Amino acid sequence: MRHLTILILSILSIQLSHAQINEIGIFVGGSNFIGDVGATNYISPNQLAIGGLYKWNRSKRHSYRASIIFSELEGIDTNSDDPRRIQRGFEFSSKVTELSLGMEFTFIDFNLHSGKTLGTPYLFSGITVANHDNHYFENGIQTDENTSSWAFGIPMAIGYKTNFLGNFILGLEIGARYTFSDELDGSVPSEASRQQQFQFGNINNNDWYVFSGITLTYTFGENPCYCVD
Repeated sequence: MRHLTILILSILSIQLSHAQINEIGIFVGGSNFIGDVGATNYISPNQLAIGGLYKWNRSKRHSYRASIIFSELEGIDTNSDDPRRIQRGFEFSSKVTELSLGMEFTFIDFNLHSGKTLGTPYLFSGITVANHDNHYFENGIQTDENTSSWAFGIPMAIGYKTNFLGNFILGLEIGARYTFSDELDGSVPSEASRQQQFQFGNINNNDWYVFSGITLTYTFGENPCYCVD
């Protein structure tokens, strides 16, 4: 009987060593665009960005993370420091819905069941796909194509997070997205028949956009034991 008890406790210990903590919450902040139209400031939020995220904490140092964020990307040439853009005077806005999946790494052990208030910087990267409206410029005016496209990209985010009020975690994050597309601002029309007539800008540089804001998540699930004594 004693050996059976030890065996059961060992199995439970191994199971707990692989148990996880889940996080679910929201992202609220702003977005800004970097491309062939508008300002080129890297961190200059000018439109609301809001969404939700889920994390699966694989260990004290890394988590798998998925999110969906809704925003509107905006570019206004007159807000640029480039005299040529100011003189050109183009403006655009485009709704965007981004899905992302990747991994978050913390600089310091973030053991959520330690009972202590913790804080750590972190990095996030993975892959994104963003659905955006298609348009082009005709006579300097944004002209909608009444279609949308998907742009794949790579997120590069840095942030700081801390736990408070028991199971809540608050984070501050700035995340740039490099996309594999030059169509978000309308400098390259999605329709090939229009590209020769309406394409402009630097065709060697793809579009970027940045989300800056706060995350608020709630942890739930079994407390992990990351090592077996």
